[in-house]
Amino acid sequence: MFDVAELISQCQAAVGQSEPHRAVREVLEGTMADAEAVGDVMRPRQGGLNILHSAPDLTVLHVVWAPGMVLFPHDHLMWAAIGIYAGQEDNTFYRRDPEQPTTVTSSGGKELKVGDVLVLGRDAIHGVANPLAQITGAIHVYGGDFVNQPRSQWGPGPLEERPYDMAVVNAQFAEGNEATGLTK
Repeated sequence: MFDVAELISQCQAAVGQSEPHRAVREVLEGTMADAEAVGDVMRPRQGGLNILHSAPDLTVLHVVWAPGMVLFPHDHLMWAAIGIYAGQEDNTFYRRDPEQPTTVTSSGGKELKVGDVLVLGRDAIHGVANPLAQITGAIHVYGGDFVNQPRSQWGPGPLEERPYDMAVVNAQFAEGNEATGLTK
């Protein structure tokens, strides 16, 4: 059976390893091997970012994407590991435009399905979409203080760099929930 406290404990131990992002990936791979058990415990009902653990060296989030939801490009300025336990998360990767460094252009992507785990490097810029007509559930683990780390977003709207704004992100989750009838 999946246990949130045990996951956090394993991630805390992994952060102390010589290559923490790889150690956390292994933890998430083990966790997502029984994705159904994770879903049984997490019971996603509506889109949102829920903080499971936040510390200067580690943040663990339960992320639920509403059906059809799209989140604009953003960076983390720390490594991240993503494990999918329900649905699908499509990641589009971006790079800064060399001629206009405050803008980004698409540079590929990765489709994550149930059981998949993806590690993003410190400099990654990505946008996320749930292409399905159902909720997508994921565990996101960050190698730092995701909540308080100043970082950037490119959107909503034009892909121009601006400070990351959690209120805007939360509004996008609320809009996704409202658009699909997932209100409380």
